[in-house]
Amino acid sequence: MIKKFEIKSHDGPGRIGKIEDELSPILFSKKDLKIAPSEGSAYNVDREIAEFNVRETLRLARENVEECDVAVIQGSKYIDLRVKCLKELEEIGYNGFIIANGDALLTNSKDLVELIVTLKKEAKKNSYFIFPFTEVSFMPILVYMGIDGFLTDSANYYSYLNVLQTPTKAYDLNTYHIYENISKEDLERENIKNMEFVIKEIHAHMKNKSLRNLVEERSGTTPQNISTLKILDRNHMDYLLEYTQLV
Repeated sequence: MIKKFEIKSHDGPGRIGKIEDELSPILFSKKDLKIAPSEGSAYNVDREIAEFNVRETLRLARENVEECDVAVIQGSKYIDLRVKCLKELEEIGYNGFIIANGDALLTNSKDLVELIVTLKKEAKKNSYFIFPFTEVSFMPILVYMGIDGFLTDSANYYSYLNVLQTPTKAYDLNTYHIYENISKEDLERENIKNMEFVIKEIHAHMKNKSLRNLVEERSGTTPQNISTLKILDRNHMDYLLEYTQLV
């Protein structure tokens, strides 16, 4: 059941690849993935709870490996537990991974950067990573760090909040009356449409080796974006330059 992932090219750590017949970075819907059950918890928990969650996640992943093609990397705020979870899931046979606690990570730029960079360095080359929850304007920097896919289910979440996600900004439609009386279903479709546009935008920049330009352009849209880029540049320039072509 494991999906083949083939890397075609790099733009920095970001990768254009093929997952089966689909070009990555790619959008996934949960209902289209066969995700192994896992034992999750909040991000900021005691280590004993996180250790238990990793053990249970590995047990469930092992029991369901014949039916599932994606596993979840648990471990809460403990990076060493996340790495342990990743490596043992790879040994079981998985190569597609969802990073748990995406919503919490987005509020902590330092932890987000350290976790993604560490997982990418430790993972096998044919492993691909899916980020479960993100604002649309944040997608380019996640791809730049090495994320290969996103779940469209976040569009549904934002539609419940009456928030329109655009490539540069999130609009609370209770305050910004861009659409009058838009239904939740129509708002979800608009959010997915904008996610699809940004994926196309990312592909175009990666093919032109200009993903960094797009990341810098978007870095000014939110404090979260600029903080993440600054931490990434300050702490992991060697990682960024590893696949960057010299001109």
